[in-house]
Amino acid sequence: MSMLFRTFRASKHCLPWLVAGLVTGVHAQNLTGLKVSQAQIQDIEIYGHYDNAVGSTESASKGVIGSEVLVSRALLRPGEILEYIPGMVVTQHSGDGKANQYFLRGMNLDHGTDFATSLNGMPINMPSHAHGQGYTDLNFLIPELVNKVQYNKGPYYAESGDFSSAGSAQIAYRTQLKEPFAEWSLGRNGYQRVVAANTITLNEDTRLISALERMNNNGPWRTPEGLRKTNALLSLAQGTASNGWSSFFSAYQAHWNATDQVPSRLLAQGQYLGQEFGLFDAVDPSDGAKTNRYSLSGEWQALNKEHIDKMNWYGIYSDLNIFSNFTYLTDPILRPYGDQIEQFEKRNVLGAALSRSWLSDEQASHLFVNTLGLQLRQDTIHLGLNNTAQRSVMQNVRNDDVKQLQIGVYAENEMYWQEWLKTIAGLRFDHFNFQVNSLLLPQNSGAKQNAKLSPKFSLILGPWQRTEIFFNHGQGFHSNDARGVVAKVDPVSKQAVDSVPGLIASMGQEIGLKTQALKNLQSTLAIWRLRFDSELFYSGESGTTQAGRPSERRGVEMAHHFTPGDHWLLDATFAWTKARYSDNDPAGNFIPNAVDKVANLSVTARDFGPWSGSVGVRYIGPAALIENNSVQSAPSVTANLRVSKKINPSTLVTLDVLNLLNRHNNDIAYYYNSRLNGEPMSGVDDLHLHPSELRTFRLSTKIKF
Repeated sequence: MSMLFRTFRASKHCLPWLVAGLVTGVHAQNLTGLKVSQAQIQDIEIYGHYDNAVGSTESASKGVIGSEVLVSRALLRPGEILEYIPGMVVTQHSGDGKANQYFLRGMNLDHGTDFATSLNGMPINMPSHAHGQGYTDLNFLIPELVNKVQYNKGPYYAESGDFSSAGSAQIAYRTQLKEPFAEWSLGRNGYQRVVAANTITLNEDTRLISALERMNNNGPWRTPEGLRKTNALLSLAQGTASNGWSSFFSAYQAHWNATDQVPSRLLAQGQYLGQEFGLFDAVDPSDGAKTNRYSLSGEWQALNKEHIDKMNWYGIYSDLNIFSNFTYLTDPILRPYGDQIEQFEKRNVLGAALSRSWLSDEQASHLFVNTLGLQLRQDTIHLGLNNTAQRSVMQNVRNDDVKQLQIGVYAENEMYWQEWLKTIAGLRFDHFNFQVNSLLLPQNSGAKQNAKLSPKFSLILGPWQRTEIFFNHGQGFHSNDARGVVAKVDPVSKQAVDSVPGLIASMGQEIGLKTQALKNLQSTLAIWRLRFDSELFYSGESGTTQAGRPSERRGVEMAHHFTPGDHWLLDATFAWTKARYSDNDPAGNFIPNAVDKVANLSVTARDFGPWSGSVGVRYIGPAALIENNSVQSAPSVTANLRVSKKINPSTLVTLDVLNLLNRHNNDIAYYYNSRLNGEPMSGVDDLHLHPSELRTFRLSTKIKF
């Protein structure tokens, strides 16, 4: 079985939980002349902490987070499960129904650009989105159903395409629950949440899961957030993870009021328009949004002694109407009623992915796995932009029909030359077809095609003394908004503009180390570099994408997972980044909002009689807010506490204390020009802040049936 683990580890398409627990003793085996039979294969579903052991990944910055970790800590928002990825930061600068703000490896990923996220093989990122390129809304996620999160960092993996230069996360739901449950949570500021899930066994190997979630929340804002979220899931699965299939139907609806970032000069004054004004107020209290998302997806996988076949498919419908006002009154001529805008879209997505991996047979002189994969995605979008006041449309700025076709083909060879030497060579080809029909400005209609060839290579040495060394190199890319790819005229100024490239190339390198030399301690170290031909700049006020300056980021990441016994888990991660533009613009070479230091420390205690608990502390360092670094964001420290008690075998009561230290942190800080009532027509350059929530309590009761 230890040799079998080695074979499965070589395949990118064999799910990690199939092989967890088979690591011990693997490296003493002869890897040549191996023949795999189905009788040897065992399926093991992981309900554990981490599957990041030596011999389980292709880079030091790749790993798997198990479900026990995901449910052991307090979460303010569903998207924060990505913060278990070392170095990742998840915040919010507007209403909690909106996609989060993500930061990783010195990148302000905005709402998802350059970090690809999927659920059960279905991509979450939305290209050519009305609000932001790569928009990744995880608010439909039900954390209690997540079985694992597999993450990769860097553009080193052939199966990862658009938006994956900084990394990617593959989230997987459970296909079988240990037992049905219902949970009810109450908290401050009108927080209420109910979630229930059930498993029905239809026959010996077919399971049906149903789940329903409802959440209400007003938040600490002067204008109540009024978040109302309804979420439902149906899942049908048959067989095992290596030979079987699963399908998922998801339905999600939400609406909310938004309190966007506010100017610091207004906070210093303490009042606006004759009324008291504080950090939790809004300049424009009519901001807000509504959204819907429905999806049907499926996965299938089959394994035999010669190859592994895998297929996934998906269909998605989503819509969004979002009202935002970030600059207030900057243009009294074009917008005498104020700067609020409405961004809207309706989207249909169809996609599928196929792959086959061929395993070496007993005649092979070296163990190898060869993989071919095909990925298809078609987005059909109606989207646009309106100038509004109090959510009433005052002017149509743009209205477009967009069709975007993505085709990705990749090939990969994984070769074990010796027990201590492995190489992975991959080549990926992506073709994009952009079609835009501008209903208001025919000049901005058009079609373009772009293609990108991305080579990948990894070298893995070891293990020696339960230690491996990794060398990774790869090219990647992100796509630009289709409207910017064919644009000829700015929809606001009506001036001629240059179109942007459809695909922006990136290149990354990494040297890493992974060790378990000390008992019960997993440690990783990664030293990396990532370069972009152009930073992405998206203007929400005109719905256009602009090509920014070239950039380079360098950094160091460390992660330690220590399990000194059955009752304790200690995690410590640290990430440092130097992010700079790589040209010589006199404005300066600092990249705005590039966080340079991130650290997380958490301690989890389990099963001390009826008691369990965890405490986690997150540190986010300062970031330059303009290119010359003369203005910086403030660092923040946030601590969360979770304490649980089993009342009886079927009842669990949990208290979450979020922002335990009650610190006045900012979720986000920007520096830009805005104009308030009575200010000069040219506006004022100022720091704009969106605060974190102060200390809040949530009490939950979970009953298992």
